Amino acid sequence: MTPAERAAVAALDEEGLVAFLRELVAIPSVDGEETVAQQRVASWLRDEGLAADVWDIDLHEVAAHPDFSCEVERDAALGVVGWIGPETKGDGGRDLLLDGHIDVVPAGEPTSWTVDPWRGALRDGRVYGRGACDMKGGLCAALFAAKSLHDARVPLRGRVLVASVVGEEDGGLGTLATLLRGHSADGAIVTEPTNLRTVTAGAGSLMFRLTVQGRAAHGSVRAEGVSAIEKFVPLFAAIRSLEAERNTGGGGELYAAHRLPWPIEVGTLRAGEWASSVPERLVCEGRYGFAPGEDEAAARRAFESAIAAAAEADPWLREHTPLVEWWGGRFAPALTDPEDPLVTTLAGAAGAVLGSAAPPEGVTYGSDMRLLVNVGRMPTVLFGPGDVRDCHMPDESVAVDELRLAARALIVAAMRFCGVDEVSGSAPGAGVPS
Repeated sequence: MTPAERAAVAALDEEGLVAFLRELVAIPSVDGEETVAQQRVASWLRDEGLAADVWDIDLHEVAAHPDFSCEVERDAALGVVGWIGPETKGDGGRDLLLDGHIDVVPAGEPTSWTVDPWRGALRDGRVYGRGACDMKGGLCAALFAAKSLHDARVPLRGRVLVASVVGEEDGGLGTLATLLRGHSADGAIVTEPTNLRTVTAGAGSLMFRLTVQGRAAHGSVRAEGVSAIEKFVPLFAAIRSLEAERNTGGGGELYAAHRLPWPIEVGTLRAGEWASSVPERLVCEGRYGFAPGEDEAAARRAFESAIAAAAEADPWLREHTPLVEWWGGRFAPALTDPEDPLVTTLAGAAGAVLGSAAPPEGVTYGSDMRLLVNVGRMPTVLFGPGDVRDCHMPDESVAVDELRLAARALIVAAMRFCGVDEVSGSAPGAGVPS
């Protein structure tokens, strides 16, 4: 690192970073209930002297966009973007957007946790709680990276923006609203948990609903009925066969570490209304993964065709066609060229901070990367603290050391990507409105 980069890294408020993450974890912000947490981020930005745009999202405007999707009904949502840097880019300067979502999934059964999921407990060098890893940890790393650049009075040639967004878990409403608001940059980093690896490819995912009809009967004469559960069995087998077929050959170099780069999973199953009755209806809902570059319509047809073929082989299902519906969150895949300057700059910065840099890779989950790439037309990568395997489960946590390293890497990456004037007479945050 250069002396200027070391000085900016040294300005990182590491204790404040951990403390603010714990504070945010203690504010429950499940999808649809993010406003209080967003207000806290907005007040933090202003307290720290960063510019801030805070607005009530026009839900009707966002819902009218062709890339809109959601699973949670909202009456209101708040957009929050903070930034530092010049109002006008300097010679060779570039703007960088750091994107992190404030929304979290429900905590589930409290007895499954060894800590209070809404307290932000600090134990054995890790912060615990719902959202600690996914992804308030990454969001806080981005916020404190920007604060460090501000505190160190780094004369950036371009702006560093930090977007705190809602609704990522259920479809990406917040990032889409941020783009429609006009916030853009020359490159973007989404601080999802990647184990501090640079991710240039994200898989797509769709939510499906499969409804199977049976025929009700009293359990004592079950042979006179048709169990929707039994009729689901060959359909589930077809889903597993399709998954194996679609994953034959793996996903190429970026997905070499993943046995199933495009998994298909049934997440919920509901059938029957009475224990001594033959269930006449079954509804399952699940997640359908598909590859970067794969046509979404073709991916849907593959699933629908597999269900239709399995139904055709069964006399009952042939006459009582299972219903396939696509609903809820829709995550298109996204891909950024591994040779893009954003990727090489971030990889170099991460290498300078971590001591070595891993080659770019892909992840099997969807994220707001797709909106930044496909709608915002920005080269985008995922990079952040934590492991996706710690997300959406009891005792979710993130290592404090990874938080610090992520923030340091983001500081260096921002300086190298945005550019820094060697001599500047302007104060940091020039262009910040009062």
